[in-house]
This record gives sequence, C-alpha cells and structure tokens, in this order.
Amino acid sequence: MTRSQATKLLKTEAQRLGFMEARVASAGFLAEEAPRLEQWLASGFQGSMRYMENHFDKRLDPRKLVPGAKSVVSLSFNYFSEPSSIERDNHPRIARYAYGEDYHQVVKERLHELLDALCGAIGPIEGRCFVDSAPVMERAWAERSGLGWVGKNSLLLRKNAGSFFFWPNLFWTTILFQTSRWRTIAGAARAASTPARPRP
Repeated sequence: MTRSQATKLLKTEAQRLGFMEARVASAGFLAEEAPRLEQWLASGFQGSMRYMENHFDKRLDPRKLVPGAKSVVSLSFNYFSEPSSIERDNHPRIARYAYGEDYHQVVKERLHELLDALCGAIGPIEGRCFVDSAPVMERAWAERSGLGWVGKNSLLLRKNAGSFFFWPNLFWTTILFQTSRWRTIAGAARAASTPARPRP
C-alpha cells in the first residue's frame, strides 16, 4: 500500500468513527514551541496545574515519549452541543466538553478502533493513542498537521467550524503521507488576524 493510499484509508476510517478530519505530520522536535513553553511556565501560567512542569523534553519531542515515532496523527473530534435546559434556566454553567460520558474514554475507544482498522489493512503498526492524558502538545501538533490555526484567544480554530474540538493524537513508528500545508494555513491566518488583542 502506498503512502497516499494509507492516508486516504486513515481519513476514511477516521470519518467513519466520528472524527471530522485526520492529518499527519512528521514526528520531530517542536522548536518553535520550546521557548514559548519555557516562558509560559516561567510566568506561572500553569497555576495549580503543577504537572505541566513535568516531562518538559517529552512534551516537545514525541520521539522521547514513543521511541521510534516517525508520524504524529492529529484528529479533530467535535464536542459542540446545543445549550441544555440547565444553561437556559440560569443554573451553574458546565463546560460543553463535560456533557455526557468521560471524553477520555469515549475518544480513546474510537482511536483504538481506528488503529485496529488500519492494522487490519496495512499490517502491524506500533505506537500509542493519546487523549489529553500525557505530555503531548495537542494544539501544536494539530496546527502543524494543518487541522487549523491558533487564534489570539489561544484556541485552535477551524475555518467554518469554530473551536469546539478535542485534538487526540496517535504517535506511530510508521511513516505515512505527510501534510505540509500547516505553515501556509497558520501564517496566513496570523497575518489576517485582528490586532485588537495584541497578546494571547
């Protein structure tokens, strides 16, 4: 199976399982994110989330988290739901992503289904699935793969789709067809963004 065929299969199976899109980037060191993360931590923006101070190197290089990783698959999973009666009745607000079952379990089960489907068609694939549960820079990888761009509100945005998404990842030792449009998308979006908020 060619890389192009493998990528087409990945995207088809991902959509079948409820993901909006799947993109692939080459695993490597996130050089642009390193100084930002260091400054973010030095400024104390992690607050009580002290775990963010751990595994600095692994956050920036997936090959340190999954030895031999060659590809990072980023997926978008929409969690938007219409306002509930609780919201309309002026009760305490609940974040949209917290509605229903634990998203860690729901999304991870679908990631494993995706991995099983691909292994059945391509052959054994070594790697790991992550859903907001490990030192992974999900937003950075989603942007790098071309799924969207980071807005000045610090959220990853998708054209005509907004920002109500989870960004799960698959770190694989398999090389798949790579998406290379991320610099164009992110650069154009930043160039066109409003100066109303000078700092995220």
